[in-house]
Amino acid sequence: MLEEFGRPLVVQEVELAEPRTGEVLVRLVACGVCHTDMYTASGVDPAGYAPCVLGHEGAGVVERVGDGVSSLRAGDHVITLFAPECGECVHCRSPKTNRCVAIRDQQNAGYLPDGTTRLSRDGEPLRHFMGTSTFAEYTVMPQIALAKVNPEAPLDGCAPFACGLSTGIGAALFTARVEPGSTVAVFGCGLVGLGAVIGARLAGAERIFAFDLSEERLRQARHHGATDARAPSDDVVDWVRSETAGFGADYTFEATGNVAVMRQAVEAVREAWGLATVCGVAGKGEVLEVIPRLLITGRRVTGSSFGGVKGRTQVPQLVERWLAGDIDVESLLSHRLELDEVNRGFELMEAQDGIRSVIQFA
Repeated sequence: MLEEFGRPLVVQEVELAEPRTGEVLVRLVACGVCHTDMYTASGVDPAGYAPCVLGHEGAGVVERVGDGVSSLRAGDHVITLFAPECGECVHCRSPKTNRCVAIRDQQNAGYLPDGTTRLSRDGEPLRHFMGTSTFAEYTVMPQIALAKVNPEAPLDGCAPFACGLSTGIGAALFTARVEPGSTVAVFGCGLVGLGAVIGARLAGAERIFAFDLSEERLRQARHHGATDARAPSDDVVDWVRSETAGFGADYTFEATGNVAVMRQAVEAVREAWGLATVCGVAGKGEVLEVIPRLLITGRRVTGSSFGGVKGRTQVPQLVERWLAGDIDVESLLSHRLELDEVNRGFELMEAQDGIRSVIQFA
């Protein structure tokens, strides 16, 4: 429970109602501790609200389904999706985006699609978080926000696909559409940045530059496919250009949330056709300053929400690539915690200790 912004989360019992029409009851097996959870808990998220049950990077097993649910049944293994895929709205019908609008307004306000909640405490409703609320043993969610995955995939490894890992891989494969033989630069090697490294490798990039202040994360970047991994410096843009015949990388990815780094990602991308993709979430009120000349000469800048991944369709495909041996998920799972250690997960994240802490439920 997030009771108050800026305070530790509190583990307590609350009531969870049965799923209604179009909804599914999921028993959570694992849940990643993501920066977005910490961002909201800190109180700096202008869209945040309390009290609520946080958590959105979940994986589990379907327990029961409500009326009208046709895509899932009891026993299915699922990954929770804060970015749903209804398959019918104007955005779902377009190959250009994954930004489903079917339930967005209610979800952003902390409610399920019918405008109510399934969570309560002492008879008072509690709002859901990102439509998921997976820091819990059970959750109720719309069927359009659950991706059915291969039951052979370990659910602790499935959890990061619910947000960070899919965001990074998808940014390379689906947002930027990295081309074989290209040059890529990734700024920040947390889970999203490492996902971008993985995605660039899967896309056939020839050179992948990875930048981070942590030597351990640079080691991880090399393990996952970076050909060059180094700590950033004031001349990082000049270094990228010097390694690319003076032009810059074909693709750059920013995964820090730091607007100064975002600017470096824009400046380090190639003139004429380079694409800089921003994945990080900047602080409230911060702005990205870009010299217009950089854009006039052909550079492009785009953002990436959940990596452009269409959740119910493409997350299972990414899991299959893991099972095929294309992605080393196990190396990304740094710490396994119990639910009452959730605040420890935030502490590890702030200390940049490891890549992803995963809560496991008994």
